[in-house]
Amino acid sequence: MKRTRCLLPFCLIGISVLTLCQVGCGTTREYQATEQLLLSDAVDRSVSTIDFRPLSGEKVYLDTAYLRSVKSDSFVNADYVTSALRQQIMAAGCLMQELSKDADIIIEPRIGTLGADDHRVTFGVPENNAIGSAATLLSSAPAIPNVPEIAFARRDAREGAAKIAAFAYDRETRLAVWQSGVSQSRSTARDTWVMGVGPFQAGSIRDETRLVGSKYLKFGQHHTGSPPKTFDRPQVDYTAETRFDSGWPILNPNEPSINDSLLPESGLLPGDRVPTMIATQPEATAGKEESGTIVR
Repeated sequence: MKRTRCLLPFCLIGISVLTLCQVGCGTTREYQATEQLLLSDAVDRSVSTIDFRPLSGEKVYLDTAYLRSVKSDSFVNADYVTSALRQQIMAAGCLMQELSKDADIIIEPRIGTLGADDHRVTFGVPENNAIGSAATLLSSAPAIPNVPEIAFARRDAREGAAKIAAFAYDRETRLAVWQSGVSQSRSTARDTWVMGVGPFQAGSIRDETRLVGSKYLKFGQHHTGSPPKTFDRPQVDYTAETRFDSGWPILNPNEPSINDSLLPESGLLPGDRVPTMIATQPEATAGKEESGTIVR
């Protein structure tokens, strides 16, 4: 019986060593960059779904009073939201004014949510100190370290969320002009380990699923986007590089704009209703009563 008590601690130590040998080698120490990507991606996704084109051509002022009141120590804060909104407003053809007295329309945005959560799912045996606790019952047994996690698979999932809304009213009459509705979005980041190999990184903040440190283990790519709504002005992709000509987005540099196709002798100005045969191809649409709009 005494011999058994002497061998038991060594057996427990052997089990611990074998367990340590099964632990994967991939470890992520810090998540600061991931959290910033999650928050900024959530803001970008939320802002990109707000369509300011109903206010196109109007002199607008962005009232950030209810954005500045949002306190946050994170790198992604109210300033980032403000700049994102300004970009989207200007891309929609609105004339941004720096002073409210110079604007006809006041746009008032607000933030309802800006934060991140994380959780872990483990398929296997979590880290525990049960063997160490049992060994303490034996007076002659040495201290045994905690048994590390034995996971066949593990996933660390992080999620960022943003909820942004805006509305507009006439500066003089104070009458409501437009409201965006609530734009809520989520961004994700996932790190997955399988049989100790990983992490495989995926999620909406990454263009592809890849094994950290590897140039070859990559799987697919994410493509996002939504079709434009029924407006004369084309919708600008918030996440894409876009050039403008007199405030009008150039989506296909090889195609002439409507303004370039107008006949000099027509006497029409931007904003007038014009026949389709003038705006497009005269020989193909002659005699038709369809009309288009001259854009600014």
